[in-house]
Amino acid sequence: MSKTKKSWSELSTPAKAAIIGVAAIDGGLRVWALRDLSSRAPEEINGPKAAWRVGLALGTTAGIAPTAYLVWGRKRT
Repeated sequence: MSKTKKSWSELSTPAKAAIIGVAAIDGGLRVWALRDLSSRAPEEINGPKAAWRVGLALGTTAGIAPTAYLVWGRKRT
C-alpha cells in the first residue's frame, strides 16, 4: 500500500490549522527551553549542555524535545 504525500493546498482547513497549531506550540516551547538552557550553569543541567542545545535547536519534534528538557533536563534545586 503506497501513500502519496498531499500538498498544502490539498489539505483540509482543520488539518492546516492543526499543523499550524502544533508548529506554534513547538516554536514557543523551543524558545522557552533554549532561553532557560542559556540562563543555567552546566551543573544545573542533566547531561551535556551542548547536547541539549543541539537537540533543541535542530529538527522539528512537535514539542517533544523542549518538553523533555523542561521536565527532565533541568536539575531540581
